[in-house]
Amino acid sequence: MRTRALGETGITISELTLGTWGLSGEAYGPVDAIERDRVIDRALELGVTAFETADIYGRGDMEKCLGERLAGKDTRVITKVGTQRPETSAVAPAFEQSYKRFEREYLHEAVARSQERLRRERIDVVLLHNPSLSTIARGDTTAALEELKEKGVIAAWGVSAGDAAVARAALGQRAEVIELAYNLFFSHDLHDLAADLAGNKAGVLARSVLSYGLLAGQFAPGRIFPSGDHRADRWSSGELATRLKQLDALRWLVQGEVHTLRAAAVRYVLANSLVSTAVLGPRNVLQLEQIVRETETAPPYLGDDALARLPRELAQAKVST
Repeated sequence: MRTRALGETGITISELTLGTWGLSGEAYGPVDAIERDRVIDRALELGVTAFETADIYGRGDMEKCLGERLAGKDTRVITKVGTQRPETSAVAPAFEQSYKRFEREYLHEAVARSQERLRRERIDVVLLHNPSLSTIARGDTTAALEELKEKGVIAAWGVSAGDAAVARAALGQRAEVIELAYNLFFSHDLHDLAADLAGNKAGVLARSVLSYGLLAGQFAPGRIFPSGDHRADRWSSGELATRLKQLDALRWLVQGEVHTLRAAAVRYVLANSLVSTAVLGPRNVLQLEQIVRETETAPPYLGDDALARLPRELAQAKVST
């Protein structure tokens, strides 16, 4: 497992980060606790040193799990704060109403709770969890995290941003780390921010690398997602059918050392020098091992010819990236 610098934070992390939304059981349906623990343990064995989570995943249970499994290990944890759920609810977690909470006092309390669950005196990276542009523009929210850094509670702070405008505003507030969606079908935001990121020298966490499994290239036509799987509401049947057809514009990437579309998708993300790490969310050990095996390589991850051809193929397939 190769490593990269997380911007200028002084933190070094593995090129692949284990994201834990899926493992929490909230994104795609329940995950057996034994399998969840096996995925974390196997990731450690394979050289993964970075783990991404949020204080609301499993109502804090995912942080607790990481605190237990990573105890005494040389690892880096990135967690997100700023979202609150009702204390009790009969609604499935993935569909619960949530509230954004970015007041200074709440953030300080939330980080303290994360410290306890993660069993860490200092959290490596804390991100604001999908704040609005107006929230960032106020400045008091980012100032609250800066205070925590000055106190030694966190090593670095940043924003998990929903779009380029929020990320750019955060960089203007001296955010050290930005998390953004970035994949073969959605690359605009990161490309739009290239100059800002280079100037600020911020670390970049690339999420949605496989576009919620779509870019693994294994969905059958007419795929129906079960209740409790967020993808059932994310794509209509027509939208999914269009996306599946558009995958044909990418299949030529599977050649030579690139054995699967999934490998091509991860390699595409790693080929961008702005990216510090690719956040991936395998829900079982088999998925984890497949991803690591298929992308275990030294640069170049994709050839220059392939990267130059890709925009033309996507445009021809009417993919708006």
